[in-house]
Order: sequence, then structure tokens, then C-alpha cells
Amino acid sequence: MHTSPRFMSALCHLLVLGGLLFGLAAHATAPGSGELRLHDRGGHGHSLASLDTDVDYRISGLVAEVQVRQQFRNAGKDWLEGDYLLPLPPGAAVYSMSLDIGERRIVAGIQRKEAAQKVFAQARADGRQAALVEADNGNLFRTAVTNVAPGATVTIELHYWQRIDYRAGEFSLHFPLTFTPRYHMREGAQPGDAGITTAQVFADDDARAPLRTHIAVQLDAGVALAAVDSPSHAIVSTQHGKRWEIRLRDASVLPDRDFVLRWQPKPQAQPNVASFSEDIDGAHYAMLMLLPPQQQAQRLPRELILIIDTSGSMGGESIRQARAALDLALGQLQPGDRFNVAEFNSILNPWRPEAVAATPAAVQQAQAWVDQLQARGGTEMAPALSFALAGHAPPGYVRQVLFATDGAVDDPNGLMQLIDQQLGDSRLFPIGIGSAPNADFLQAAARHGRGSETLIADRAVLDAKMHELLQKLDHPAMRELHVDWPAGTQAYPRQLPDLYLGEPLLVTAKLAQPISRVQVHGQLPDRAWTVPADLSASTAAQGLDRLWAQARIADLMDQVARGGESAALVKEVTDTALAAHLVSRYTSLVAVDRTPARAADATLRHEQIPNVMPSGTHFAQTATPAELELWLALCALLLAVIAWLMQRVRR
Repeated sequence: MHTSPRFMSALCHLLVLGGLLFGLAAHATAPGSGELRLHDRGGHGHSLASLDTDVDYRISGLVAEVQVRQQFRNAGKDWLEGDYLLPLPPGAAVYSMSLDIGERRIVAGIQRKEAAQKVFAQARADGRQAALVEADNGNLFRTAVTNVAPGATVTIELHYWQRIDYRAGEFSLHFPLTFTPRYHMREGAQPGDAGITTAQVFADDDARAPLRTHIAVQLDAGVALAAVDSPSHAIVSTQHGKRWEIRLRDASVLPDRDFVLRWQPKPQAQPNVASFSEDIDGAHYAMLMLLPPQQQAQRLPRELILIIDTSGSMGGESIRQARAALDLALGQLQPGDRFNVAEFNSILNPWRPEAVAATPAAVQQAQAWVDQLQARGGTEMAPALSFALAGHAPPGYVRQVLFATDGAVDDPNGLMQLIDQQLGDSRLFPIGIGSAPNADFLQAAARHGRGSETLIADRAVLDAKMHELLQKLDHPAMRELHVDWPAGTQAYPRQLPDLYLGEPLLVTAKLAQPISRVQVHGQLPDRAWTVPADLSASTAAQGLDRLWAQARIADLMDQVARGGESAALVKEVTDTALAAHLVSRYTSLVAVDRTPARAADATLRHEQIPNVMPSGTHFAQTATPAELELWLALCALLLAVIAWLMQRVRR
């Protein structure tokens, strides 16, 4: 068959036209950051709503009360409802929500999740303005608002308590401004399958910043400070006596990474014991922080298992950070150690079937193997965890698993069960990679794996964080910790973790009566250790009742992860959350205006406000169903035209 120049020209034009059509369609479906975008029948986009966020911290010692205000503006001509996935720090005890409409404020009540959803749905149907906050997945909370009038602004205000982190002589807090897309784990995933559903909406890479994202911190550390800084954002800090005021330098920032604030006490102010107390309605609450002695001991040979997540969500800077972290860990191996490396995405790919001796040649080969790894596919984590925990180190060795991942999985309960069942004599040390890792999952994995988590936000802190982690691995843990609480005390965590270099013991307790002293016991590498902890001079604090309730809920949810969602456990979680007015898996906050605002015949549009993709992440996920259908339709159209043209040429 002779192909005419006219035919080839027509074919080229059709292919170019098809590519342009697909590119325009794909671009039209990508919303900007912090806005809702709908399309009319002509395919023209209209931005209907925007989202402002203000975060205010009030920190006192180891406790922080946080207010998050989100403003939804409807810039369109239709009545609007929308929802937004709000990430909060792990352990956040969300206890209050209000809905502001003009001068009116509607305060939310806590209800069982199903009941709250029914109340919200009825308000939507009645045309009344309403807001709903419910736990979605791990530390993600779904904020929904309905019946927002054209041109109107509504404000949702959340309050929660959180505990401040302290380790290696440094206090810190993390506030997640976005999250890494969660992968929906399932058996039989194929390479290249990203496993992300359309329920998670993310803005395109070139999205402009929302109208405003503002963070302000009032800090009273309780001790003299040597420095206050943020490795994640430019800040302005001013000191007023012992109090500090901190704010973002820029009025508007792109919410594409965790906000991290850290402060270091002066050397003479380093706390060894800190205790806080609160009395509410005859109940007594206490929080104890104690830093046990850390002794250098002879280094034991180790079997080090290094696991690296190479799934699609690790694309971009994240995979480079993960490779660099493993390279540093490999470089610290010494003669007499053993090691292995494995990558996982949709499939598991180990470097060697089992651990080998850490000879210079073997380490160099492993470093070269790690250096060529690329991010692609899904996040099938269970086979990787099974592989990492399956081995047994020779006698006299310590077995340690370093697990570098962004933790972007949707439901970790099955993974926690796996860790509990297969941990054996291994210890698991998750390394959180990227600008917005799933800290909730990483903390849970470390808790179940009897290790500790390390968060690496970017390359600037990688060397320091890995050095800190590798020092922990060299340093013997304090094991078998327990506190002699008096009878009737409910203290969490119930099973105290092993402690590593620079890590304090942190316990929250509800006491039957005030006490002045408790005994703390543990096992150092060479001897037993006992010390009294003085509670008589405890610092008065607020929010301990809700932090205790949140710790109890976390303990109960760990039991759910281990043994399933029994009716008794669900009831205990629900009763605890309702009594403390907390959002949980089974309870939600809902606020409803009494007066209908939208007429029954007025159209109500629904969209989801997108989160911003974390900085440095270039997520190579598969096409969404809508994009895929459009692409297939265009391909079918082009093939049909080509076939028609070929038939004409034959004639």
C-alpha cells in the first residue's frame, strides 16, 4: 500500500490535535491550591471557593493548646458545599469546633460518628449551614461545610491539645500543612499501579499559594532557652523575658511541607525530671517526663537490615533523601557486622536473599545497588516488613531494621498486627522521608517495633538526623521500664517502650488521689536501675485530662489493631471520646445553624478542596479514571479516523 503525502500530513495533524486536546483537558481538571474549581457545559473552569488557614499555638512546658481557623470563601454564583482533608500532628486531642457565619457563632457538639453524619446530612437537605469534623485516616481529619451562600465566607475554628516532643536535648513541634497521598494496600498489586483513589485530591505542581497561611506561636518553655529556630520555614522570633513570640516571616506560604519549630534549653537548664498536674472535677491527672542515665557500653556486632520505599509517592527529592540515608547507614557498618538491603514498591526486591558479612566489597556493592534505585509503583509494605523481620541474628548480635519510607499507606492496622506477630528479637527504626511524611504511621510502627522513629524533612538535616539515629543504634537501650503507680492509677502507655540515647520516658496518668513520689525501674546493659521521681513540685498545666483521654484512646486503638474491632473495644473508645469531648474513629464534632439559608429549589454544588502536593514529591501515579477515560476516548477517535483515511487511500 502506498501512503500518500496528503495522508501522512493529515495523520500528523490529527495526532498533534489529539495531544493538545488531552493536554488541555488534563490541565482543566487540575485545581489550584486552596480552591474549588467547577466547570460549566462549555468546559470553562470557575474558581468557586478559597481556603485561608490560621494556626495559633500556646505552649507551656510540654503541653500546647492549638487553635486552627479555616475560612471558606464562596466566590461563585451557586450555593456550595465542600470538604477538605486536614492533617494534624499525631496524638492531637481535638475537642472543640465552632462555625462562624457573619456575626453568629454555632458551637459544635460531640456525637457518635454515624449520628453526626445524619445530623449533617439533614442540615444539608434542609438548606441550613453546617460543619462537620471527623477522623478520616490516622492523623487526617475531614472538615466538611455545607450551604455556603454565593459571595459568603464561613469560618471553622478547631481547638486541640498536643504534647511537645523532647529528645536529644531539644524540644520540638511539627504541624503538617499537607500530607503525602495515601496508598490503598491490597494483595496482587501490579508494578506501576499507584493505588490512589480520587477521594484524595491534590493541586497541580505549579499551584499558587492560598490567600493566606499564617502560623503564630506563644512559647513559655519553663526553662531558659539558648535558641529558637525552624528548619522548615523562615520565622521571626522575639523574646519577652521567659516568653517568646514566633511567627512566619512571610504573610503567605505554600502549604507544601510540615512546619517544624524547635528550641534548645541552655545547658544548665537541661531537664532530667519534669512533671505536670491538673485537677478537674475531683479527678487528678499527671504527666511525667524523666530522662534516664545513658551509659556507653561495648558495641555489640549487629545485623542491620535496610529497607527502602521506592513507591511512586517517594518520587523526586524523597527518593534521593532515602538513598542518601541508606548510604550513610551502610558506611557506618564495621567488620564483624552483617547486613542486607531491600527495596519495595508494588513488589519486593531484595539485594540478597539473606544477610551477608559486611566486608568492604559487599558494602560497596550494596551502595552501588541503592544508588540506582528509582521511585515507581504502589506501596505494598507488608511483604517488605515480613522480609525484614523474618531473619534471626547469630548469637551475640543485635538485630536492627531501618525502614526508610514516607509512610503513605491508608490503613496501618494490618501492618501493626504483622509487626507484633513477627518482631521477634528485631527492633524496628522507621525513618520518615520527605517534607510531609505520615508521622502517625511512623510513630505507631516504632512503638510496635520497640524502636524509635526519625523524621528527615530535607537534605539539609539528613546528616545530623542519621548521625543521631546511628548513635542510638550503637547505644544500648534501657529495657523493662515500669513505674510503681499506686493502686487505681490508669497510666499510658501501659507497656513502656525501650529507650535509646537522648530519649525520655513520657507517661500520662489519671490518679485516684494526688501523690508526691513514684519509683521508676529499668534495666541498664550491666545492672538494674531504680530512681524516685518527685511529683510534689509539679507544674500546674491545662489539657492533661484530654491528653490522658487521647492516650487511652490510642492504647485502645492499638488493641483494635492487634485483635480486631470488637464491640467491647469500640464501646470503650466511644465512651472515652464522648466523656472527653474528643474526635475519634467513632465520634465526630458537628455544628448546625438553626435557620435555613438555602431555598429548596436552589442548586447545591459539592467539590473537594485539594491539598498541595508535598515539596520535592513528584508523584508518578496512574491516571485518574476521568483522565483515563478521556485519553481512551481520544485514542479511539484517532484510530477510527486513521482507519477511515486508510480505507480512502485503498480506494
